[in-house]
Amino acid sequence: MKRSPLILLILLLSLGLSACAPQQQERPFQMRNLAKSDIDMVTDAHIAEVNRLSRDLMLKLYKRNPRELAKAPPGTTVAQRMYQLFEFPRKTRFDELNNRYGIHAVPLAFDPAFEGDRVLALMVGISGMIHSAYNGQDEFFLLDEIDQQKLYNSARNLEKIAWQLNNARQADGELFLYSNGLSEVGIGNLSFARTFGKLIALQDMMARIVADTQNRTINKVLHGAASTVLLPI
Repeated sequence: MKRSPLILLILLLSLGLSACAPQQQERPFQMRNLAKSDIDMVTDAHIAEVNRLSRDLMLKLYKRNPRELAKAPPGTTVAQRMYQLFEFPRKTRFDELNNRYGIHAVPLAFDPAFEGDRVLALMVGISGMIHSAYNGQDEFFLLDEIDQQKLYNSARNLEKIAWQLNNARQADGELFLYSNGLSEVGIGNLSFARTFGKLIALQDMMARIVADTQNRTINKVLHGAASTVLLPI
């Protein structure tokens, strides 16, 4: 099957976004790949990359906010948290979050009354939202469909969440969660902003791919990044 220039361009862009990631062993060819279109393979590559970036974001948040892990059940480690969020099958119900998932879990991270692990709440929100944007699937095949609007909405929600992370404060003026900032020697730490930027770019690019290949339209909703109201997924 002849690959279109657009698909090849997207593959190159995806590789560029992950160029700084640790090199992994090349996967052997699998028979099930014969049941995949070009779009399916591009989608799989995007899912793998957004999962990698989400893991990286979660790890950095726990490093910057160790007090949050201390709120977890005794003996809980970051590795266990990562397993809960990203291993198959995914856990979608957390008693600590009153069983909230996806966009419904995000507000807990910035709720003054919430006494639990805010990093968990935020990452269950982010990872769950992105997972829902891909229909809760970890792999795509020929007959699978994907909604470009969900992908677009998830990108706009990531912009809102990034703004909240940098600006939402408790009554005493302290941030709910630490992320970007200055080191002791005055050097800016913008790694969180870069990670969010990559996630947003990937979701926007995937939305465009689906819209262009399926001749669909994206409803580009006007919004303000400072708004705390998240778009539906």
